[in-house]
This record gives sequence, C-alpha cells and structure tokens, in this order.
Amino acid sequence: MNEDLQRPQGRYLEELTPGTVIRHRVTRTLTEADNVFFTTLTMNPQPLHLDHEYAAQTEFGRPLVNSLLTLSLLVGLSVHELTLGTLVANLGLTDVVFPKPVFHGDTIRAESEVLEVRESRSRPDAGIVVVEHRALNQRGEVVAKCKRTALMQKRPAEG
Repeated sequence: MNEDLQRPQGRYLEELTPGTVIRHRVTRTLTEADNVFFTTLTMNPQPLHLDHEYAAQTEFGRPLVNSLLTLSLLVGLSVHELTLGTLVANLGLTDVVFPKPVFHGDTIRAESEVLEVRESRSRPDAGIVVVEHRALNQRGEVVAKCKRTALMQKRPAEG
C-alpha cells in the first residue's frame, strides 16, 4: 500500500516545537446563510445575528456573525495541517477573545502558534500540546484568538 495514504496529514507530537507558527492554507468566506443556520441550529435567538432591522440600530449597523461560529471555524481551519489523523482528544479551550467583529462576507484565515509541548504522564504513546489559534479577516485584523490544549499522538514506532 502507498505509504502516503497511511500517513496522517496532521503533525505528530515530535513535529511540534514551541515557537512554531503554522499558517493554515484553507480560508473561508462566511455568508449570511452560514450565520443564520449556525445561530438557529444552536437555538440562539440573538437578534444581533438574525434581524437586519435590529442590527441596523446598533453600533455595528448590520448583523454580526455569531462568535461561536467564528471560534468553530478557527479551530476547524487548523485541522488539516495540525491535527488531522493525529489528535487523540481536545482537552480544553481557554483565553477565548474576539477583538474585532466578523460580518457576512468576511473571509477568515487562521494561524496556530505552538506554545507548549510535553509528554503525557499517563499515555506513553501521546503528549500534550498547547497552541494559540488566531483568526484573521481579509484585512489582516485578528478577529478571534484562543488557546487550545490537545492530546496528540506520538509518531508510531517503526517495525
């Protein structure tokens, strides 16, 4: 079998070094449909996300993209180059901030900086990684940040 088909796209623990910044290739333009679907799917009645007339009366003048959609997209954009096939479990998200609003039509890109890497005390085949994920809009403004702690696979022993 082709070796490339067996190797995960994500990175193993040994491939993650503190200070490394991974600029994720996939980007996504958020649409009004995305925002309405996500907001209603999660049972959120906030008119700031759903009601153009209401949102027009706010300081933003138009609907905002649901911040939890932005956060979900941020983590999702990181998967291909970071955790695809190498993640054991997400252990937590902390320090979540949304410094700028996201609007319909904004295109989001992501980058991840490895902050900490350590061996797992309970799992010899895995380790714990802390990364800071950052979402940026088409103007290069940071619109979301979070720290994510993940349990990651070590490279399998050859044999």
